[in-house]
Amino acid sequence: MENKLIHNIPASYAERDELRNRIQAFVDDLTIQPPLSLDDLSNFADQLIREYALDVEVRGWLMVEIHNQVWKETVASIPYERRVLLLPKCLSNSAKCQAEIDELGLLCHRCSHCSIPDLQDKAESLGIMSIVAEGFTSVVGLIQNRVVDSVIGVSCLDSLEKAFPLLISNAVPGLAIPLNTSGCKDTHVDYEYVIRMMGMRSDNEARLLDYDGLRADLKRWFSKENLAGHFSPAKDQTSSVALEWMGGEGKRWRPYLLAATYLALTGGAEVPDDVQRAAIAVECFHKASLVHDDIQDNDKERYGKPTINALYGVPIAINVGDILLGEGYRLLSLCDARALTAVADAHIALCKGQGMELEWSVSPRPLTLDWVLEIFCNKTVPAFEVSLVLGLICAGDDEVLRRIFHQYSRALGIAYQLLDDIEDFKDDRPVALRPSAVLAVLCEQNPEPVFTRSLLECENLKAFLGRSENKPLLRTTLERVGQMADTYHQAALTALHEIKNVELKRLLFRVTERILK
Repeated sequence: MENKLIHNIPASYAERDELRNRIQAFVDDLTIQPPLSLDDLSNFADQLIREYALDVEVRGWLMVEIHNQVWKETVASIPYERRVLLLPKCLSNSAKCQAEIDELGLLCHRCSHCSIPDLQDKAESLGIMSIVAEGFTSVVGLIQNRVVDSVIGVSCLDSLEKAFPLLISNAVPGLAIPLNTSGCKDTHVDYEYVIRMMGMRSDNEARLLDYDGLRADLKRWFSKENLAGHFSPAKDQTSSVALEWMGGEGKRWRPYLLAATYLALTGGAEVPDDVQRAAIAVECFHKASLVHDDIQDNDKERYGKPTINALYGVPIAINVGDILLGEGYRLLSLCDARALTAVADAHIALCKGQGMELEWSVSPRPLTLDWVLEIFCNKTVPAFEVSLVLGLICAGDDEVLRRIFHQYSRALGIAYQLLDDIEDFKDDRPVALRPSAVLAVLCEQNPEPVFTRSLLECENLKAFLGRSENKPLLRTTLERVGQMADTYHQAALTALHEIKNVELKRLLFRVTERILK
């Protein structure tokens, strides 16, 4: 719910019920799957306001109810015992309530002076866990630890405005039911509506990804013992160093994306050997590119430890990167020929992007944003796209999803790199001159030869822009790059609209929010 909204609620139950029916018809016509972004919900609410000439002050309520209608089929497919009902303490009768409150919330005495005991009894009869506490943060841990998979939360719109970003970024299958009154005590809710939402049950059972379980699998895959079983015998120094490097630090986003995409598309619980080999291969290519990057940039440290070139020298480091490329291609050759083609294309694009950077570093000149974005599209975008495409190929391939993955990866990769360029200016470490969005915007907005020459000849970009006369330029530049990152962030989420597989869409939604944080 962007900005601060005036949280008006349709006055009567009849009005609310009629609007809920209209929202359901509206959502059915959209044929769109959850999750939706806050921008999506805001835009759809504005459409409803225009279509039915509604008061703009019910916009926040409409956003919540659109969210509910989009998610309700998924929630209905989740077993009752995997759901939690979250009720606010303010539903209690403040004058008569004798319940104690501990760190988990309110301990109801079942005195029947409010609707809380009835709602909890109904939840218990269905097998739904119930908690009386303030805010959705109290159940996030339950969801992250897979105690439950879905939340049905009752709350005032003021609280929902704060909680919604949490639900959205975690792509939680959930319903948020607004209270009909604001304030911190003696509130009330549409009781029958809560009962109806709790009782929904579908014959189709949801198959939700076990994200933590997959992370545990990845940790095992990249143990030195498991890697040794996939690699050529490490009897020489190069192979031993490569094996050590592969089993070391790293976020392993690429193998995670590959395996999670496969699981989301197939609905399976286990990752076959071919998919595990492809996941290890894609990390081989990534780790090889890091070794070669460190050589080309003469970096001495990565992950807080000495780089391969710092430890063993450039010739051995080059060889380590090369053997990782060979191991990656060998592993892929055991999977699918289409996988080899996809990775080769990404590898070539990466080299072209890196070549553009290296050529510029030899002869720096004023940059344009278009040229820098082309570098991003060669260096950063394929790294995301190839992981998704390999997961898709392992699951059977699909041309429509390939197109969606390309659009999504392009927006995600550019947004990621834009944010990375901004991040350079958030600490005191020197910033070397290299092609970046920040440098391109500075060149485009300040084309005077005297300025650009001084800019391109400085050894420490951050120190140069930190001068008093340049600070306003840096501030406006970072603001513009940040706005661009927001635009591409939303474009990545918009690219997911066509996806019909809810779990695949949930996966990519969560990945987007985490990578761009």
